[in-house]
Amino acid sequence: MSDAASTYVIVGAGQAGGELAAELRKLGYAGRIVLLGEEPHIPYRRPPLSKAYLAGEIAEAGLYVIQEAQLAKIGVEFVGNARVAAIDRAAKTVRLADGRAFAYDKLALTTGGRARMLTLPGAERPNVLALRTIADVQKLKPYCQPGRRIVIIGGGFIGLETAAVARKLGLQVTVLEGLPRVLARVTVPEVSAFFERVHREAGVDLRTGVQIEGFEGEPDVTQVLLAGGEKIPADVVVVGIGLTPNTELAEAAGLAVDNGIVVDEHAQTSDPDIVAAGDCTNHPSEFLGRRVRLESVQNAMEQARSAARTMAGKPDPYRAVPWFWSDQYDLKLQMVGLSSGFDRFVVRGDLGGRAFAAFYLKDGRLIAADAVSRPQDFMFAKKLVAMAASVDPAQLADESVPLKNLVPA
Repeated sequence: MSDAASTYVIVGAGQAGGELAAELRKLGYAGRIVLLGEEPHIPYRRPPLSKAYLAGEIAEAGLYVIQEAQLAKIGVEFVGNARVAAIDRAAKTVRLADGRAFAYDKLALTTGGRARMLTLPGAERPNVLALRTIADVQKLKPYCQPGRRIVIIGGGFIGLETAAVARKLGLQVTVLEGLPRVLARVTVPEVSAFFERVHREAGVDLRTGVQIEGFEGEPDVTQVLLAGGEKIPADVVVVGIGLTPNTELAEAAGLAVDNGIVVDEHAQTSDPDIVAAGDCTNHPSEFLGRRVRLESVQNAMEQARSAARTMAGKPDPYRAVPWFWSDQYDLKLQMVGLSSGFDRFVVRGDLGGRAFAAFYLKDGRLIAADAVSRPQDFMFAKKLVAMAASVDPAQLADESVPLKNLVPA
């Protein structure tokens, strides 16, 4: 079969799906591309949802990764409101819940993940919201009026970003985190303490180590019930407690799944005609020396490009170093690498101020860094982490020594 006569189907129209489709065209693939999205929207960026979009600083069109006219121009058939019910690997077809079916020669799964929700009494009430989609933010926006009371469950990136925007909009904000500190899964106590201080100074009632027992109110939640009996008034509740990868389709189709769709360094699944990319995948990381599932835009985009190359018969291994970012108030947190297993922690700058860099070393090598409002430091930290460079901790901490001087030639 000629390239032009073939059909490549992409299930999942988030950033990974949009990037994969565009990359196929850049690689010269001339066949049919069908992009199936469960939401009505063309591919859009999720990070601004809890930041600029919630704050009203950008309109919906500002979220789009690629405009509709451009999708049509490069010949990508976008099908929205398309919930895929099953993959038939033997017949090489994808069947939608409404009965439509699409035959494929190659298939890509960029199904992402969905917000984890609570199973506590009252958690199904209409004003208990996630913050994962455009529709979620549209439900939340009417509550974002000065003086209204928002209770945010979860002290991770989504929870803290939402808290920062809500304070800017004049809401009364309570953040409830079950662990002893915020951002506990991604950083050290010193950095957690910095962000806790920043939020409390902004007027957030931030509580850690709390246990939620349920929600009271009918038809909407009016109070969040804590263990011990305290009740926190709420006009709206936002739940930001993590992501569940959408692997059910892959599992039902008999693909290997283990905390994500299992892929190799080329984004290849256990089926030679199916690739996968993004938040839904479990991939080998050369940088970490183990398998990992990452929830990051950078991972989604770069792995999608790798998946496209595999589909196009031009495989190139995915070997990116993970990095992340978060905007809160006037601060930009940028993180590179993963700090688990570090044996030395070094700070450049003042944790008591509003700009610093934190470095994580293992056996004398830099494995991760967090930079708060220090973009130049982050730029050089990325290079040092990617090289697993041996660095003198004293020079890392010494602000009179430019970080660029520590990057090996």
